Amino acid sequence: MKRLIASFAVVALVVCSAVIAEELKSGLNVGESVDAFNVSDCTGPAQGKAPLCYRCRYGNRPTVCVFAREVNDNLAALIKQIDESVGKNEDKKMAAFVVMLTEDSSGTDTKLKALAAKNKIENVPLTTFADTKGPASYEVAAGADVTVMMWTEGTVKANHSFAKGKLNKESISKILADTSKILN
Repeated sequence: MKRLIASFAVVALVVCSAVIAEELKSGLNVGESVDAFNVSDCTGPAQGKAPLCYRCRYGNRPTVCVFAREVNDNLAALIKQIDESVGKNEDKKMAAFVVMLTEDSSGTDTKLKALAAKNKIENVPLTTFADTKGPASYEVAAGADVTVMMWTEGTVKANHSFAKGKLNKESISKILADTSKILN
């Protein structure tokens, strides 16, 4: 009997550890305030100009901010759907921008411009931040390949984060559903 109980305890510990390992905390918590930070614009209205702050530019508008470390098909699918959502919600002044965290901004610029052209991204500026850690006050986790924060009036309303390879169609649907939290 003691062996059976010990076996169940071990199984429970393994299952709990797996669940905890799946949860990834990255970015600001719901209710926290977002700070200003500068990016280099690759595809937006300030491309080729001095760094700018989209947090400042968008002010209190409902905003989706995506921090990413790798350009891939799932990221492209997410950006395309956010771009469509921004276009559909012009009347609500919805805004979004993508921030690639990179040490190689010139190589990343090329990839972002190709992604924007291929997917016809028109409403979401694609930018770079010249540090893989991201802006310090945003607390982007080193293990997060993609972190999506949504805010309005400078306060975070939703946060999603994904380890490498975990962003998929289902998670993209959940992210898009949460845009209702900033549009109401």
